[in-house]
Amino acid sequence: MNVLVVDVGGTSVKILATGQKEPRKFPSGPSLTPKQMVAGVKKLAGDWKYDVVSIGYPGPVVNNRPVAEPQNLGPGWTGFDFKAAFKRPVKLVNDAAMQALGSYKRGKMLFLGLGTGLGSTMIVNGIVEPMELAHLPYKKATYEDYVGEHGLEKRGKKKWRRSVADVVERLVAALEPDDVVIGGGNVTKLKELPKGCRAGNNVNAFQGGFRLWEKAGKRGASASAKSRSTKKRKDRELKVVTAPKGGALAKVG
Repeated sequence: MNVLVVDVGGTSVKILATGQKEPRKFPSGPSLTPKQMVAGVKKLAGDWKYDVVSIGYPGPVVNNRPVAEPQNLGPGWTGFDFKAAFKRPVKLVNDAAMQALGSYKRGKMLFLGLGTGLGSTMIVNGIVEPMELAHLPYKKATYEDYVGEHGLEKRGKKKWRRSVADVVERLVAALEPDDVVIGGGNVTKLKELPKGCRAGNNVNAFQGGFRLWEKAGKRGASASAKSRSTKKRKDRELKVVTAPKGGALAKVG
């Protein structure tokens, strides 16, 4: 089954299909409607073959449909029929959930996306549970007000980084995950990651889009297999053999 993954963002719409190596993108912006998005995707993916579509949406999603209009795009998303527009089966999830699924390796993982707001998702044994932690009360406002883009601009990097560390510590203590991934566009603005966390990558959204069509049990298995394969490859690349006494060391690839 060939999957077309569509990552809808506030500045661009990025796409990638099964078997393709390079993503493609086109500008989005505050006037982009879902009809325009679909037309742009179809045009950009005109020479790609795909049977199903995965969409990462910048807002809450329930039962495969947006339940609120996106803040940084045009209107009309909540009532739009994506399946009819693409003429393909469609799975639509929150964009943070899609990136989280692409970052997933094992067990119980917490994903926090530092971007315009604060994206949050839990994955437990391959089952994805999008969360809305951003608007929970925190100090004099909400988590999002302190660690989102607005908090970064208003309070500066130094205070923002302290807030990120504190928020992550609180959420980890409350949710007790096995693995914590910090993703989103602003993860690169951290001087160092909070203890016990690893950095995500926006390209993981595409991997998440592909995994949406796998069964939950297989997600954990495929993630573990990929992790083992990567480790074995790195072990081969780093393996060193000791030469006879007085000789040189040789790297074995």
